[in-house]
Amino acid sequence: MVAAEARISQFQHIIVVFQENRTPDNLFYALCASNPCSTTPNNTQYNIQTSNWLDNTSPSGFTQPTPIPLANRYPTDHSHSAFKVQCDLNTQGNPPQCRMDGAAGTAVHRGAFGYVTNTVDTKYPNGILAPYLTMATQYGWANFMFQTNQGPSFPAHQYIFGGTSALDAADDAAGIFLADNPNGPGGCYARDGETIHWISPAGKQYIMTINYAAGVTICMTRTTMADLLDAANIGWKYYSVKESYGDGGSSIWTAPDALEPICVPDANHLGCTGSEWANHVDLNPPDVLSDMGLNGSPCKLQEVSWVIPTGDKSDHGGANGGPNWVGSIVNALGNSPCLNPDGSSYWDTTAVLVTWDDWGGWYDHVPPPLLPYPQGYQMGFRVPLMFVSAYTPAGYIDNLNYDFGSVLRFIENNFGLGEGALGFADSRSTTNFSTFYNLVNPPRKFVQIPTSVTGLDILNDKTPPTDPDDD
Repeated sequence: MVAAEARISQFQHIIVVFQENRTPDNLFYALCASNPCSTTPNNTQYNIQTSNWLDNTSPSGFTQPTPIPLANRYPTDHSHSAFKVQCDLNTQGNPPQCRMDGAAGTAVHRGAFGYVTNTVDTKYPNGILAPYLTMATQYGWANFMFQTNQGPSFPAHQYIFGGTSALDAADDAAGIFLADNPNGPGGCYARDGETIHWISPAGKQYIMTINYAAGVTICMTRTTMADLLDAANIGWKYYSVKESYGDGGSSIWTAPDALEPICVPDANHLGCTGSEWANHVDLNPPDVLSDMGLNGSPCKLQEVSWVIPTGDKSDHGGANGGPNWVGSIVNALGNSPCLNPDGSSYWDTTAVLVTWDDWGGWYDHVPPPLLPYPQGYQMGFRVPLMFVSAYTPAGYIDNLNYDFGSVLRFIENNFGLGEGALGFADSRSTTNFSTFYNLVNPPRKFVQIPTSVTGLDILNDKTPPTDPDDD
């Protein structure tokens, strides 16, 4: 049997690329320049709204979107309070539903009605968004992917790693969730006196003050996907940005730093000392390129990887490196010389899920499928999702509802861990991305993603890393 006809029974590697702060309407508006778009899409249309964005502060009730650069500096609010304003909940509905017309009413909203232009110039001859637009049209796109929370990065990263932002299983069942970013270092690095907002089972927002002596902490002991993977002897790695605080592991974007069994914080909460932390957390995101054999590096890609960007590779306002960063990850995979123990290639055995941690305060027209209380903090606004694999047909568009719990279900299903095994968002979700691929088909030959920088450029860039989000 020739290599092009090889078949696999499951993916041997899953890479979850978790970008920052965008909606489909904002970041993928340019899809509609050469592809069919509709707000009531069929399976050949991208669900992007290109005009008449709802605005309850306008006399007409709507406004027209305006073009903005990818690296704009417009401030936007994506706190839980901003979610409520932007949602503008119609409580008379059955079930209640967001009106989606309140973006202009948030405390910081300049640019919320902007859409990113696909700038073409000498630096970006194919357009600055070319890597994203290529992946969306040449692989799989989800029209209805939602963040599984109604707030910013800290709770979002807890959901993508462990299915909840609750402190433990009892709080998750009761509907008690951490809802915003802390006002200091994250997770087990949080300092005495630091605060964070939490949501009650009735949806009310309160302030928690860290007090280690009283046992009030956001250093959690609940189960995450890492526990399921460890129990099944499945390798994993979490690539994230290094901070200047403590030993550098304190980022709110580094989900494992909030899990006490992984972190095992020192007595002063300035460092993680656990073997799980040392073996599975990498505070230099470009190492994912090296682990796929780029530049002759050893082949060390784990079965499951979470990849978080540094600031210059983020899609947060002010950064323009996100498309090149994500495109370079896919290119490193597609060109990887690495082979699995059975002789199969990384490209033929890997699925890459590219999604965004929250909506970032940008406009989107699709109301989220809110859950009733006590789980009412779930769902949040729509975020983009692309599914890249050798078994995903070009131009595949899916209209099922997905969320971060679906990502966990995909991992659980692929590795036979039991869908919903964590009992959190993975058990409340009903989809697992199985429609995005068919492993019976022969693998597609990799075609290079157009980027204006290479993976080697990224590996050789010694610019000091910054946070993915500076809000």
